[in-house]
Amino acid sequence: MKRRNHNNREVELPNFCHLGVNLRIALTAEAALAASVAARAADVAAFGAEFVALSAFAQPALLLTLLALCGAGPWLRSQPYRRGLLLALGLGAAVPFLVALWLAPMLAGSVQVSPLGVLAFALPVGGGLLGYFNLRARALSPAVTEARLQALQARIRPHFLFNSLNAVLALVRNDPQRAEHALENMADLFRALMGNARQLVPLEDEVALTRAYLELEQLRLGDRLRVVWHTGKMPADALIPQLVIQPLVENAVYHGIEPLADGGEISLNLYRSVDKVHIVVRNPLASDGSHHRGNRIALANIRERLLLHFDLDAQLKLKPLGSVYQVHIVIPYTRERTQPAAARPHRRRRGAGSRAPR
Repeated sequence: MKRRNHNNREVELPNFCHLGVNLRIALTAEAALAASVAARAADVAAFGAEFVALSAFAQPALLLTLLALCGAGPWLRSQPYRRGLLLALGLGAAVPFLVALWLAPMLAGSVQVSPLGVLAFALPVGGGLLGYFNLRARALSPAVTEARLQALQARIRPHFLFNSLNAVLALVRNDPQRAEHALENMADLFRALMGNARQLVPLEDEVALTRAYLELEQLRLGDRLRVVWHTGKMPADALIPQLVIQPLVENAVYHGIEPLADGGEISLNLYRSVDKVHIVVRNPLASDGSHHRGNRIALANIRERLLLHFDLDAQLKLKPLGSVYQVHIVIPYTRERTQPAAARPHRRRRGAGSRAPR
């Protein structure tokens, strides 16, 4: 269960299965162990010998603790915040204590490991880490981060709206039906742009938004723009930051299709592998390298937004593959929580595929 802080933002226990959380715990535990050994070591040689010996015990204890916290994480996060905090601290201290009871006889010849000493070490370190994660959650939740996300989202807005408006204006008199459909697509795009920048949306909604954008670009580029979707293994309920795929596709259009007289093909492959969601976008690599370098601005934008939402668990990889440029995003697979239909954000739904312009 979440608790609201003074900024009226929800604060909860960290996700103990996330790579960033595990790395911070592991590095802090090792640093605390090194500090405790250094405080009583007579010289460098004594420090090295004792630190190596204690690390032989600390590493399996730390690994088992992280596994226990990850396994119990969903249950801990479902508890009232204070209760979950105390339970997490108790679990984080109990596991190394039990490991010490188990390993102490085997390590008696190399280093003295006292279960009570391990408990006395684990409790303050665990308490300090939980306090740090609480402060970090508070720091990431106020209006400063909200403003950062809004600003990052705002940078995306001018990219396609100007061209889309021109395309619609060109259709109003000659083909009012296609203009109407284009305006519906623009309404979807505006709705996304005015949405909550902190909100994660189902992957299927982001795909629908990207299809709407591509239909608008199709009005302008015609047969020069060809799109291939690979969504057979797409986890439709996976949660991702809003306006991630659309800017990638916009870059693909601007840097890969427009410079080519005959246009080209954009390929989108969305799939799940174990507990990760993969988003792969490929576009032709134009020979004019200076035109393509503009890609970096939007990619840096997306990279920062992924970092704000998923910390170190998200990856953004760039790779030229001969005549093709590939952007590969990997994020944790987080399922959409069940909620009443009335509470879900409204979005105009299309059919199974994107509807071709009339």
